[in-house]
Amino acid sequence: MTVVSKSIDIKTPVDNVFTYFARPEHVSDQIKNDAVGMTVVPMDIKEGMGVGTTFRVIGDFSGKRLEWDCETTEFIRNEKISAKQFEGPFKRWQITNEFKSLGANLTKVTMTVDYEMPFGPLGAILDKAKFAKSAEKGMETALYNVRGLLEGNGSIPVYITLDAYQKLLTEKKKMNDVPVSTVLTAILEKYNEVEATQN
Repeated sequence: MTVVSKSIDIKTPVDNVFTYFARPEHVSDQIKNDAVGMTVVPMDIKEGMGVGTTFRVIGDFSGKRLEWDCETTEFIRNEKISAKQFEGPFKRWQITNEFKSLGANLTKVTMTVDYEMPFGPLGAILDKAKFAKSAEKGMETALYNVRGLLEGNGSIPVYITLDAYQKLLTEKKKMNDVPVSTVLTAILEKYNEVEATQN
């Protein structure tokens, strides 16, 4: 059994931090470095991404690819989100994200992964100490990246349909290939103008 835990303070209200973490693919997008890459694919989404939501984790750990399916087991707004593996290579794998408000604009996030490596061929292939170190480094990188995003020093990935994205790219071309964020801002400003004239 191995437990890896990392914490970070983020200068943003707890509700904003919790909302970002409630979509597991958001955080996995931030776990990218030389040794670790993670992708999360939602499978069955329950109301509010709450208990019972299932998702597939695809991890690349120093060139070794693993996939496992998880289910959200605990979802306490602005306090805690937990998920555990229900199918995959680990004997046990559980992740818990805990949130603590330290003030109006300060939140402490603690990410903990508790897992047990498999025995047999897969357990022999993956060096347990190396795996723990790469998992710890990946979690640390993710937390730093999320802090940068939520504090306004980065860009937040947006998940939209392919059709909507193609429409955004069309507008982007019309606007001389400005950044997508500029296109979205212009669309929202126009929408606000239209709403104001209708009211």
